[in-house]
Amino acid sequence: MVDAALTETRTVEQRVRDLPARVVVYLVLAGCLFADLGYRQVWDRLVAGLPGGRVPAPSAAAMTQARRRLGVKPLRFLFDLLRGPAATASTRASGGVYWRGLLICAIDGTVMSVADSAANLRVFTKQAGGVNGGASYPTLRLLALVACGTRTVIDAVFGPVGHGETTYAPRLLASLRAGMLLLADRNFAASALLRQVAATHADFLVRVKTGRSAPILPILRRLHDGSYLSMFGSTQVRVIDAEIAIATQAGRATGTYRLITTLLDAHRFPAVEIVKLYHQRWEIETAYLELKSSILGGRVLRARTPAGVEQEVYALLVAYQILRTAMADATTSQPDIDPDRASFTIALNAARDLLIQAAGILAGTVIDLVGRIGRLVLANLMPDRRIRTNPRTVKRAMSKYNAKTRTVNRATYKATININILSAAPLTAGPDP
Repeated sequence: MVDAALTETRTVEQRVRDLPARVVVYLVLAGCLFADLGYRQVWDRLVAGLPGGRVPAPSAAAMTQARRRLGVKPLRFLFDLLRGPAATASTRASGGVYWRGLLICAIDGTVMSVADSAANLRVFTKQAGGVNGGASYPTLRLLALVACGTRTVIDAVFGPVGHGETTYAPRLLASLRAGMLLLADRNFAASALLRQVAATHADFLVRVKTGRSAPILPILRRLHDGSYLSMFGSTQVRVIDAEIAIATQAGRATGTYRLITTLLDAHRFPAVEIVKLYHQRWEIETAYLELKSSILGGRVLRARTPAGVEQEVYALLVAYQILRTAMADATTSQPDIDPDRASFTIALNAARDLLIQAAGILAGTVIDLVGRIGRLVLANLMPDRRIRTNPRTVKRAMSKYNAKTRTVNRATYKATININILSAAPLTAGPDP
């Protein structure tokens, strides 16, 4: 794949160097596995397991020049080769991969910090606000389309944080197709955007605002399960109002939520099941946690130029997708295993170890689909998920100082959840109730 990427993007080196283009691609990808190390130390791990003989020892400056010569095109090409729902994932309904024949996907965005250099500041800005007057580092916005069951990246775009999520979202719509169900939060409930989503023949399930700022959703026809048909802009939708109660040892909380969807058949797609399904949207948040916390460890991206940042983000997405694909291959080999039970940390550390040891190299024509990473994942499966809840707060801040806010209970509790579908208000001919 690396050779194909270099050939197709015409980035193969013109003369033999200590750092040929293929090796530089390996170096950039290895840098994602060892985000806490400088490239010189990453190089030492990359060549540690190689057999005897002369191994070059390039300087940090030579590595910088080599990464600049390589550019972003090969990494972008690799991402295009690898992105998408895991090809070996089965079509079974378990594990949140498919639901009633539909591939469950989610779209959402996050921000990532980049190096505070003059070059980066010409493209990426620092976010304002906060008790200290704003962010310390410039940031970029990453928007991804993720397959919820396997958390593989179907597509992604990124750029300056000054552009919002709904501005970047249309660039991902080409990756939608019939047979997908797109989950999104209230920020994506824009009639023009959802009209474009519907035009791809994919279905959507989106939360919308309630209260004074809620969109007007006229009742066209009530359905037997308490939902009703309506119009959101020029798109016909089904509206589901639900009251969700969560009870724990610490107390009980109740909230009212409104969802709109293009799944209009109430018999095939019951309202209660749709409300339960919407929780799968949080899988994309877990994917971002794995990118930003497990791989990067909360660190700032290394690159000090916008071109370098672009190269590094694509490398990060490629490394993440490789690990996620290996995990999906492993869990698919065991049809009774939910993909949620695969540990990303196990896969990440296995990849680090294999790289240092120069182990697991494919030398023959027969490919072991599960592989050494997959076998370690299967040997260290996590227990089935339990229904638990905790406040949406920072459990461990980067600062060593206590936050100047009221005390927050950050404990996690076992929870009991009750869903009640609320019937639409009766139609009226006048101002009276």
